[in-house]
Amino acid sequence: MGSTVLSLRIDGELLDRLRQHAAKRGMSVQDYVVRTLIRDDFDERFKVAVEETEKFYGETEKLCGPTGPAVTRDPMTRDPIT
Repeated sequence: MGSTVLSLRIDGELLDRLRQHAAKRGMSVQDYVVRTLIRDDFDERFKVAVEETEKFYGETEKLCGPTGPAVTRDPMTRDPIT
């Protein structure tokens, strides 16, 4: 995978905040922004995966009991297990 340049025009106050956040983590502003974008992309992909799982199996609240995951549907027929 190659890399591409992305140029941004941002407000001076936002840049100052980005510098502060990056400095707290010992990172450059560029590295901080890239990591933030990667994390946001992962969060979005994870959210979509959870939604797709809920569509297939039903709401996740129904799948998890107090001690962890509980099987509530037959994996082949998706019929409720009683």
